[in-house]
Amino acid sequence: MPKKARIFSREFKVSVIRRMLAGENVSAIAREQLRVRRKDLYVWRDRFRAGGAEALRGRGRPPKRLATAPPSAADVAVAQRRIVELERKIGQQQLELDFFQRALRQVSGQRRPSDGSGAMPSTRSSKR
Repeated sequence: MPKKARIFSREFKVSVIRRMLAGENVSAIAREQLRVRRKDLYVWRDRFRAGGAEALRGRGRPPKRLATAPPSAADVAVAQRRIVELERKIGQQQLELDFFQRALRQVSGQRRPSDGSGAMPSTRSSKR
């Protein structure tokens, strides 16, 4: 039967981290009444160092992020101009791709196939 995930409050985590930072043995802290894995203690410590107590999740669901403001008309106009520019560039690249594919087909059609060793090369020598 799988163990149920335990949830610790932010205050609990901060108190454990303070003990760790004070120099107490991490293994001893994990073994005593806490029964928390050492790995989790180090994760808590790293999050605390990166963002303070607010970086540690407490009980309950995290708050929803605030919705961002809708884009302004100027932002939309800039985005539309960028889309038109990129579509034009894609069209140019497609034309170049078609050109090079046709050129490759013409070059491939002009080469004579080699029938194996000792056969004439596929192109003539430039020496006269």
